[in-house]
Amino acid sequence: MVPTLTEVAQRAGVSLSTASRAFSEPDRISREALDRVVQAADELGYVASSPRRGRGGNRPTRSTTVAMVVPDLANPVIAQFVKAAQAHGWYRRQTLVLADTDGSPDREREVIGELQGRVDGFIACAPRLPAHDIRELCGAVPLVLFNRDSDEVPSVLTDAEHGLRQALEYLRVLGHEHVAYVQGSQYSWSNTQRVAAMRRLCEENDLALTLVPWQAESIAGGNAAAASVVASGATAVIGHNDLVAVGLVQGAAQLGLAVPDDLSVVGIDDTSMAQVATPALTSIQVPASRAGVLSIDMLHRAMSGEEPDETAPATVHLPTQLVVRRSTGPVSGWTPGGGR
Repeated sequence: MVPTLTEVAQRAGVSLSTASRAFSEPDRISREALDRVVQAADELGYVASSPRRGRGGNRPTRSTTVAMVVPDLANPVIAQFVKAAQAHGWYRRQTLVLADTDGSPDREREVIGELQGRVDGFIACAPRLPAHDIRELCGAVPLVLFNRDSDEVPSVLTDAEHGLRQALEYLRVLGHEHVAYVQGSQYSWSNTQRVAAMRRLCEENDLALTLVPWQAESIAGGNAAAASVVASGATAVIGHNDLVAVGLVQGAAQLGLAVPDDLSVVGIDDTSMAQVATPALTSIQVPASRAGVLSIDMLHRAMSGEEPDETAPATVHLPTQLVVRRSTGPVSGWTPGGGR
């Protein structure tokens, strides 16, 4: 059966009128209520018959075009960000144009330059260029950054330090004394922040740290890094993302090591891949969907010319959370409460 608006309202826990306004006049309801209705509609497969009508019923409101520039659409966490942003943008009467730069700063510069003046707003997702360069390329067109800090434009940041702290404290309790971190792209702002956090946190927790040089942010990159991790003598490793972590598991197996008996592996992002990997991957959960929704909201305010809310931060920090699964375990000889 085709789902109804009444069923959407019931699942979202809102009135029928609120659910209706979510599709016709989303600016008239709270962000929390809108998010619940959108999520309920997605879960039920509900499609509004006239999502772009304005207050005048059949009189359409002006739609806008948003360019979203991403480094790698094949990366599951970026796909998660894009999916949430696109769904939320649809209710904001926004058409999303995607551009994949394949992680190249030069390609990123070229894409933004080509789209400048042809779109109403930009969202740069995990950009490889410095924030100031992106701002200059976009000119007067509103811009929001995801996972790239800036004091010039609004940005949404996922604070990996929360999850990294939890991961390192967890590994230390399990008797690990030497941890490796496999870096991502040299152009990644997130990677730079994570390296700095790993150095601080390992020193706080009295852990030895090995930094494995830049790798492709892929399964192949993790596989290639496995030999360096094993050679370092680390008993636990954190990969730049889940793809790298899965590659590390595969590379360790090729070298005759078992995960987690011989090597504990932690990913970052907690994508669906982490749940289906063998063994299931311990990972640091990154709220990518929430970041996608927030990016759309921040850009919508900028494009609509709303006066800035002095109480709203220009930069939003979203915390991360460790999710423990089977790819991590104690070092050999560890006993509960007694260490090694």
